[in-house]
Amino acid sequence: MSERITKIVEELKELTLLEASELVSQIEETFGVDASASVGGPAMVMAAAPAEEVEEKTEFNVMLDEVPADKKIAVLKVVRTLTGLGLKEAKELVESAPKQVQEGLAKEAAEDAKKQIETAGGKVSLT
Repeated sequence: MSERITKIVEELKELTLLEASELVSQIEETFGVDASASVGGPAMVMAAAPAEEVEEKTEFNVMLDEVPADKKIAVLKVVRTLTGLGLKEAKELVESAPKQVQEGLAKEAAEDAKKQIETAGGKVSLT
């Protein structure tokens, strides 16, 4: 395969099922074809199976599981930075652990938030 085709295939592997469906609709509209044609039936079934395996979670929630008493102030500062909450709200969040700090984050952002809180001394999980 050419480098260009390989690159396109790699990008297709990263699509969610919703994005793949939108892509198929756009290809049908742009090129005037029907992806549900009987000729492509078996090929479409074979292509759909790996897509389900490749799909991974894209949104993560950051859960503050535990805060040791001696690390509460450091964790509080990080939580305020991450959430933009005021001092009172952030303190209530930290003191009521386990509690969700952020939701719907991309994997990298969630892992970064987790690292920051853990560095400050808190215990965090991504859900």
